[in-house]
This record gives sequence, structure tokens and C-alpha cells, in this order.
Amino acid sequence: MASIEQLKDFIVEAKSKTYIGGGTASPASRAGARDIGYQRDRWQYLDSYFGGTDFAGQETVWLDGDTRWVMNYFGRVVRPDLIDGERAGIVIKAALETMYREKRHFLGGMEYRHAFGTYIDSSRGDTGHFSGREVIFVDGDEAYELDYRGGLIVP
Repeated sequence: MASIEQLKDFIVEAKSKTYIGGGTASPASRAGARDIGYQRDRWQYLDSYFGGTDFAGQETVWLDGDTRWVMNYFGRVVRPDLIDGERAGIVIKAALETMYREKRHFLGGMEYRHAFGTYIDSSRGDTGHFSGREVIFVDGDEAYELDYRGGLIVP
């Protein structure tokens, strides 16, 4: 059985190699889905989402083929007059690259200033059960939002 620290380390590794790292798309697991996965040794990760500027998805981690952790999310551009999907993606990737480079795990809060806006992530809970929200403010106004929640899957 793997420890929570091993799980968290794998999640950060997988996230940095997929969406943030420009990983290769996987075959769609469901009609209309965009999937991107990563695998190392006994671990497997899949981020499967729908949409573009407004989107919903789920990240899943398996160990030895058994589901161990899941997070679902829904994000959208709230103020298209202030930011578009491309710029929001640039801000998010830059913020998360910084977080992962600092070896920080995905929960615990983050603020990152970028030319296109200020990224703020806040969460509560821990790897076992958590919820959170990421936003991008442009000139003091909330322009983008994403809500997420998830936790451990006990077999």
C-alpha cells in the first residue's frame, strides 16, 4: 500500500507532465472528451475533460489498477471582456508551473501575479477530502473561476 505522501508526489508529477507540461493527448475515454494521461510504474493518472472556455472534467489516479484518488472540476470565463480562455490558460499554467517547481502540493493556497491577471487558489481539507476554488482577477474584478473537489477512494 502506498502512503499519502507517495500519492501526493505522484499527483504533482502527473499534473506537471500532462496539462502543465504539454503532455500528449490520450484516446478519448468518452464521446466528446479530451483526455491526457500519465503513467509511471504502478501508478496511472488521467485528466478527462469536456469543453473549452467553459469546461468540466475529472482527474483520476490508480495504483495497481485500483482507483485511489479523484478530483472533479468546473471552470469558466466569467468576464470575457477582461480575459479570454487562452489568456486564462496562460496564467493558470504559469501559476501551477511555479507551484510544482517549488515542490508544493496541489492543496494549500497559492497567489501568483501575471501580466494577464492575478491567480488565487484557496482550498480546505486535505488529500483525503477537499474542496477549493481558483480565480483570476483582472484589474480587481473576478474574470475567471474554477471550483474543484475530491479525495481518496477507499476500496
